[in-house]
Amino acid sequence: MSSSTSSSALPSGLAVLTTFPDVLFIPEIIFGGLVWILVASSKVLLPMLQGWVMFVSVFCFVMSFSLLCLYFCGAHGGGGSWVTLDLICHDVAALFYLSAAVLEAFATYNFGLADPLLGQEYRENIAAVVFAFVATLLYVIHKVFSMLRWKSS
Repeated sequence: MSSSTSSSALPSGLAVLTTFPDVLFIPEIIFGGLVWILVASSKVLLPMLQGWVMFVSVFCFVMSFSLLCLYFCGAHGGGGSWVTLDLICHDVAALFYLSAAVLEAFATYNFGLADPLLGQEYRENIAAVVFAFVATLLYVIHKVFSMLRWKSS
């Protein structure tokens, strides 16, 4: 009985786009990509901080896209270890994105203090902060529901 529960725990094929929390992969990828693009195109005042933000956005983008592709292909085969992997990946992504969003907000605040004219780069950094916090929220929601799925499998 527990094997049938774990085999239906992770969807495969197009069912990934219709089940919650797996449907959150799409907005996670979209908002993570937006953070990546905005930070890459903005002025870098604090390279260490914004370098971490870039690492997190690229890492989580690739991780989410890879997991989505593996779920589409059905590579997980319904094993319980994939449910654990899903939980660990979203737990790490939520923690990384929270730190990246706070650091990007700090860098944007410093950019606003350094440049009183507040040009286009400042608005890009503000958008990156907003999208980073949205991505953080999405990963936290996905993590919570992945944890519930993990506990029930």
